[in-house]
Amino acid sequence: MSWNPHQSSSASLLEMIASQWRNRHLIGQMIIRDVTGRYKGSAMGLAWSFLNPLFMLAVYTFVFSVVFKARWGGNGDDSKIGFAIVLFVGMIVHGLFAECVNRSPSLIVHNTNYVKRVVFPLEILPMIALGSAAFHTLVSLFVLMGALVINGDSLHWQILLAPVLMLPLALATLGFSWFLASLGVFLRDIGQLTMIITTALLFLAPVFFPLSAMPEKYRILMHLNPLTLVIEQMRGAIIWGRMPDWTQYSVYLGASVLLAWAGFWWFQRTRKGFADVI
Repeated sequence: MSWNPHQSSSASLLEMIASQWRNRHLIGQMIIRDVTGRYKGSAMGLAWSFLNPLFMLAVYTFVFSVVFKARWGGNGDDSKIGFAIVLFVGMIVHGLFAECVNRSPSLIVHNTNYVKRVVFPLEILPMIALGSAAFHTLVSLFVLMGALVINGDSLHWQILLAPVLMLPLALATLGFSWFLASLGVFLRDIGQLTMIITTALLFLAPVFFPLSAMPEKYRILMHLNPLTLVIEQMRGAIIWGRMPDWTQYSVYLGASVLLAWAGFWWFQRTRKGFADVI
């Protein structure tokens, strides 16, 4: 891998893209290592990446459909698994975001060798975390498709749009991750705050209840949540076979690119101080 120190310190939008492309093979290798390392030493190995969302879906089905006897309302079906499927889509979207954001403050702190001893493109660490989270998201989507089949629902072709619909959230998550990875070097308590924020965003998104259930005067909070539009469009495409609102999608995508660039800019401007603090 060729590495240019002048390129690594650039904070331009072009460098943000070029850095990921330039280090794509290293990113791929480290994503694989990150995923397999998580299950290293366990008897089931990578099978846990499939069993975990399967178990969670079973728990959601029992708790919300059997214990609480919850129903989604107008668009949901009345089967026991129907509500769990609708809820599970929201949990998949939130899971990708929360896994990356909660890991971000410790990305640099837990990889001090890359900062002090090795010439390494630090800016790819959030991408590695995102790639690992994306792998688990993909596995969860396969579990979701299996649940749809078991429930007797159709597999709409719009499910193929899932990666496209998740792209703006992935870019926004990268922006947050770059910012938090840098901030976590200087403020070690930031990791505790991110867990509170990601939990709050879970309950301020239409995960456990439809958007229409929120009182009108508080609905603006859900619209400001970066998860809301993605959850709504993913549900519409995967469960009900609806096409997304491409106008809203385009605005969100543009804002996500700017947010990713802002996070990258902050990371590149502050990275010179990492070695001094660590």
